[in-house]
Amino acid sequence: MSLHGHALIDLSPDLADLRDTVLAGLRRRPRRLPPWLFYDAAGSALFERICQQPEYYPTRTELRILHDHGAEIADTLGAGLILVELGSGAHHKAERLLAALRDPDGYIAIDISRAALRDALKSLRQRFPELPVTGIVSDYGARAELPLREAAGNGPLVGFFPGSTIGNMEPEAAERFLAGWAPRLAGGGMLIGVDLVKDPAILDAAYNDGAGMTAAFNRNMLVRIARELDTDLDPDAFVHRAFYNAEASRVEMHLVARTGHRFTLEGEAFAFAAGDGLCSEYSYKYSIEGFVALAERAGFRSARVWTDPKQWFSVHYLTAPAVLEP
Repeated sequence: MSLHGHALIDLSPDLADLRDTVLAGLRRRPRRLPPWLFYDAAGSALFERICQQPEYYPTRTELRILHDHGAEIADTLGAGLILVELGSGAHHKAERLLAALRDPDGYIAIDISRAALRDALKSLRQRFPELPVTGIVSDYGARAELPLREAAGNGPLVGFFPGSTIGNMEPEAAERFLAGWAPRLAGGGMLIGVDLVKDPAILDAAYNDGAGMTAAFNRNMLVRIARELDTDLDPDAFVHRAFYNAEASRVEMHLVARTGHRFTLEGEAFAFAAGDGLCSEYSYKYSIEGFVALAERAGFRSARVWTDPKQWFSVHYLTAPAVLEP
């Protein structure tokens, strides 16, 4: 059955998925939780505020690339495509891209936050009333079951993965992720934003903004866990810490215990000494050549790359061959 038109498909994780994910992350050594836990309604709103902070360059820089090179991007992608946005809570980039594209045949938005997705779809339907728009509340990982063709027409599928979200994955995982998407997008491609290596002082400032929005966003992961699961976890017992790890070429975000304490989660006890932390996000920074090599190992081919004048950020168009090479 085709869902081509205006629809919302809810495949969001249930409470059991959340519980199992959090328990697994707290049992790991070192402790680590996945970034998708940031994005409840409050987390999505906080991220929107982060994007408005003067220190946080990625959003405005990527938007400027889409603005300055919109015509070239549209020519490169071609007419009649179906745009599939991965992580579409902040819809401003998709709106700018759709305005530049030539006769797009549809737009599919995939996001883990139902509230953010609903708001994005409402705005895009108002701006593009004739464009078939579908939202899918889901993870967009390589193993997720996504009804892309049921939700779209027959045009080529072009993924849109802005914001350097690919940087939240370790390079080996990023390669596996892209390798999983290459066959989904066969005959089309992916337009992807990638943050570039730069002065560590710029990176440190971007993830430690003066208004404290990133700190609130980071701690909101614990607020969500405390609200949705059976726990006596106190989010205020943790502080935000972010720094650039030059050896690994990544920014790391952690939640660090102020003092020694214990809490129980779903009946299981967890102890933190003062200074103990859990990692909530990595954000890898690439060279253009390094990312192109990674994408090509995953089965894509690099077609074009656009950057800003300072070369702080890049937007890549990767084609997915109709027949993938073995």
